[in-house]
Amino acid sequence: MKFFIDTANLAQIKEAHELGILDGVTTNPSLMAKEGIKGEEAVMKHYLTICEMVDGDISAEVISTEFKDIIEEGKKLAAIHPNIIVKVPMIKDGIKAIKYFSDNGIKTNCTLVFSAGQAILAAKAGATYLSPFIGRVDDSNWDGIQLIEQISHIYNLQGYKTEILAASIRSALHIVKCAEAGADVITSPLEPILGLLKHPLTDIGLAKFLEDAKKTYAPALAGAK
Repeated sequence: MKFFIDTANLAQIKEAHELGILDGVTTNPSLMAKEGIKGEEAVMKHYLTICEMVDGDISAEVISTEFKDIIEEGKKLAAIHPNIIVKVPMIKDGIKAIKYFSDNGIKTNCTLVFSAGQAILAAKAGATYLSPFIGRVDDSNWDGIQLIEQISHIYNLQGYKTEILAASIRSALHIVKCAEAGADVITSPLEPILGLLKHPLTDIGLAKFLEDAKKTYAPALAGAK
């Protein structure tokens, strides 16, 4: 399962990259706004900076909702760098655009997905990635992990090549559950990724090892003096 970080914050991308486990980045207009990035030129430049930091797929989201505008915007985004994946919303014109992009060699990420039916349409249109928002599904009193399982079952059964990119990750447990459910990729804020490192028994064990190390090496160090 690939790990993407869901942010536009360069420091967080750098930290995740330095872990050695980062496969890509996803962003959206909200994340760009959070970093104070405004204007088309600034946004394009920021995407390029991210592409130069991470050698992996970088999802860059369109803000248009009409077919012709999505195509125009998607072409501009794809031209930034070979690693750019054009992120397109799950709407009627979005599906049409994904088919167009697929037929013309531009990779896509179908975003804002909340049902298996939507997942089927995206795969039929040729989406490279599909982004079910599992945290938001949970918020609506449905089971986001169960949705991943359902989509994974359908894709395997039908032989669809679209990769399931689990989004709206809220916790380290979400990441583990997505791996169990068959997600090909997760995209997460930095905190849940770092949360995978944590376990109280690890902390207890390390403290014990370090305490014993002091007892073991202290006499030798004293003798060396």
